[in-house]
Amino acid sequence: MRTKVHFLNFDEVLSALRTLGFDVQPVPEVANLMLVRKYGAGAILIRMGEPTPEEKAAEKKVPHSAVRWRERPGYMVGGELATLLDRGYQKFWKSSRLEVPATAESLQAVHRFAEELRKVVGEPSLYNESLGTTSDSYLYDRVQGRDLPLAERPVPAWQLPPKTTY
Repeated sequence: MRTKVHFLNFDEVLSALRTLGFDVQPVPEVANLMLVRKYGAGAILIRMGEPTPEEKAAEKKVPHSAVRWRERPGYMVGGELATLLDRGYQKFWKSSRLEVPATAESLQAVHRFAEELRKVVGEPSLYNESLGTTSDSYLYDRVQGRDLPLAERPVPAWQLPPKTTY
């Protein structure tokens, strides 16, 4: 016989996080957003709205948590949540004001924080994320502009016409 899974509501998740030693604070001047911190890492969680009757019916098929990520787990840099940036040769923590090199200790802290937070929130732990910290952005010089539409991408050097010298 299948066991019934109980998903925590928003307030129960926040209470469980506080019990486990997480620092939980509302984001100033923004409703339904909570900044959660531990180990020098942090994330912003958002309360999901009340489900519609259709979503309630579908919930029996695919249950979900009342909490979602607004900002993925990152490291706190200068009191601000920074995202992980991969430049190919090194990872960096980037906030709106600072960009600092990521250390092994900071990456381990974010990884540990994210795993504990996922467990409480009820989000599945993905294989590639369980191996280590994944970056929010990849900025290798050879793939720069690859995310742009085809018409807006810069022309690669090997497709430029040859320069003639006289």
